[in-house]
Amino acid sequence: MTLQQNTDRIQTTHIGSLPRPHDLLDLMKAKFTGQPYDQNKYEAQLAQSVNDVVRKQVECGIDIVTDGEFSKPGFFTYIQERLEGFERRPEQKLKLFAREVAAFPEYYAEYFKQAMMGGAIVGLAPVVCVGPIKYRGEAFVKRDIENVKRAAAAAGVPYHHVFLPATAASGVGINEYYKSDEDYFHALAAELAKEYRAIVDAGILVQIDDPFLPDIFFEPDLDRAQMRRRAEIYVEATNAALTGIPPEKVRFHTCYGINEGPRLYEAALSDIIDYVLKINAGSYSFEAANPRHEHEYHLFERVKLADGKVLAPGMITHASNIVEHPELIAERIVRFAKLVGRENVIAAADCGFSSQALYRTEVHPTVVWEKFKALRQGADLATRQLWT
Repeated sequence: MTLQQNTDRIQTTHIGSLPRPHDLLDLMKAKFTGQPYDQNKYEAQLAQSVNDVVRKQVECGIDIVTDGEFSKPGFFTYIQERLEGFERRPEQKLKLFAREVAAFPEYYAEYFKQAMMGGAIVGLAPVVCVGPIKYRGEAFVKRDIENVKRAAAAAGVPYHHVFLPATAASGVGINEYYKSDEDYFHALAAELAKEYRAIVDAGILVQIDDPFLPDIFFEPDLDRAQMRRRAEIYVEATNAALTGIPPEKVRFHTCYGINEGPRLYEAALSDIIDYVLKINAGSYSFEAANPRHEHEYHLFERVKLADGKVLAPGMITHASNIVEHPELIAERIVRFAKLVGRENVIAAADCGFSSQALYRTEVHPTVVWEKFKALRQGADLATRQLWT
């Protein structure tokens, strides 16, 4: 058995980001908006918040835990603090879900005010590469590692059941400096590799977050050949960054969006699966509880998983406050297990529950914990079916 495979039961995990406590958000807002704040108080609050959230994950039955991404203002904006060569352009509008927004402008105008933009501690803005890329995040990742390992030890979680997310090269920004996008992504990969390596060297798993891979297949300015080439560049850059890291120490995550919405304009799993499985990772997670994509488990009737590889499909969704019934979760798990093997399915979530640091998250924090409890219950029901 490889490190991430199941042995005698279905393991549970999630994608990483969780709602931050308001005491931490207040300090983060001051820190990231240039207001006065007490650095020592911030670090103490961060460490305590990570300790609490790891303990709570364990209490809810999550096997493979993380720090909730509590130190990060956002899953891709955090990297600005850790890389030289970029500038933020708040005067420019960041375009999200372009085709969705064009198709449902009234819905998204209201949605952005209330959910994604309304409660963010830092506004979303384009980030542009304007000079040589250099990693400067050593102290930040060291702190994240120390906080999550300390919390895991206190909760009795072995380090090989701990992960830290890190963004893929595709999620960092817009290139205005390097001669080509290929040069840009490979320069990013060379520097991001330092963060990936630091996490793995600490004895824990690294999760590579690449929600931008599916976006390629709905870019209006790319033809099919250009889409395929861009996807290959993403894969090449990620694998270059993972050079020398054992695949079993790597989790790879991709998804279609972080919101509740019509979600009509999204790539099919069949568009991206060949690229996903080329990543040198031990496990692969993607949306499977999203009702636009739940049927796509049938894809694995023809797509074969390599030996030792694991799927971590979403069995609960991050875009609804409905708590999935454990029996439905068990059904979802068993579907995949029958196709790829019971040892090769970890029960996960579709995406993170707070990909930005928000005062008001899409799924209420109290509901997140109930979803995790249902995930554990569903995994236990599936285990009884699959191991008896």
